[in-house]
Amino acid sequence: MSTPLTLTPARTPDGAVLLTAVGEIDMSNAAALATALTDTEDAATVTVDLTAVEYIDSAGLAALFPHIDRLRLVSNSLLAPVLSIAGLDDITTIPDQQ
Repeated sequence: MSTPLTLTPARTPDGAVLLTAVGEIDMSNAAALATALTDTEDAATVTVDLTAVEYIDSAGLAALFPHIDRLRLVSNSLLAPVLSIAGLDDITTIPDQQ
């Protein structure tokens, strides 16, 4: 059974590419994330919003690495340790929790 993941590409008002992920990212759907990132190769920078992602495994992280030079990640505090261990904390922003 596949883990639910929704990927929504958009552009911010200033024209920047935004990819919003909702759900869980694991080996059952990491290819969809990889494809969505490949589809944005014309963009110099892509913001990947992971604030609604509850889980990411090594397959999900592996989908990010080929695009690392142009990614900016926005995450929640739940994913912060995983992203830090993976060495992605330099490109990750964790918004303040209200």
